[in-house]
Amino acid sequence: GILVLHRGHIVYERYFGALTADQPHIAFSVTKSFFGTLAATLIAEGSLDASALISSYVPELATSAFGDASVAEVLDMTTALDFVEDYAEPPPTMARYRRATGFMPRAPTDDGPRSIHEFLPTLTGDGVHGDAFRYRTPNTDVVGWLIARATGHSPAEVLQERIWSRIGAEGDAYLAVDDAGTPLAGSGLNLRLRDLARFGEMMRLRGRFNGQQVVPATVVDDIRRGGSRAAFAKAGYSTLPGWSYRCHWWISHDDHGVFAARGIHGQAVLVDPAA
Repeated sequence: GILVLHRGHIVYERYFGALTADQPHIAFSVTKSFFGTLAATLIAEGSLDASALISSYVPELATSAFGDASVAEVLDMTTALDFVEDYAEPPPTMARYRRATGFMPRAPTDDGPRSIHEFLPTLTGDGVHGDAFRYRTPNTDVVGWLIARATGHSPAEVLQERIWSRIGAEGDAYLAVDDAGTPLAGSGLNLRLRDLARFGEMMRLRGRFNGQQVVPATVVDDIRRGGSRAAFAKAGYSTLPGWSYRCHWWISHDDHGVFAARGIHGQAVLVDPAA
């Protein structure tokens, strides 16, 4: 499906294949931008400290690669992890991750991690935090854990309270979970196309939508300013020259100020403030 908004009005909307207007569809990594925005909001409110180490909030990760990484480095994906995100031919660590989350079947004899919170502490480091952008979904799973620790509530409940109940959504959304019931913050959101457009429109309007300030304007402004372009360049995205990554959003730095949420199979929210 595709939906185009101009100044808040639907100017184009089409559905293809099995999708209809009232059906939810998995957003895959567009999910990351929802939880990145929530974490940035908690930072703005003082519930999270961007410069604090992950281990100060999640001591279970103290001896993992995340232990000495900062909250900001996790949000901008500049952590140094021994983890290669390859879906076509997943290397061993990626395969263990997918089995732990339930995205791949797990053999009865498999003695590996059986949930995301069991998997994350097993990740080791590779390099120096803050040096380079590397796209790795486990960062967002840590963000989900941070949100839970900072609020005392499930990331799904925080998403419901902070965003979903406030944007005038016309349908329910849901999150895939692992075997322990932990929401998959990096990939599991399922929602209707029009409600996804509402989220994008809220971000275009600097967080104000449906008659209320859903996300602080300062949070949206910080996201739109982007992250380190030098760190992003080291990832080698030839089709995204000059871009950066900030709080789980992709920032173009073009003359229109375009920024986007992106998923693996073409799922996307593209916000063009100038147009």
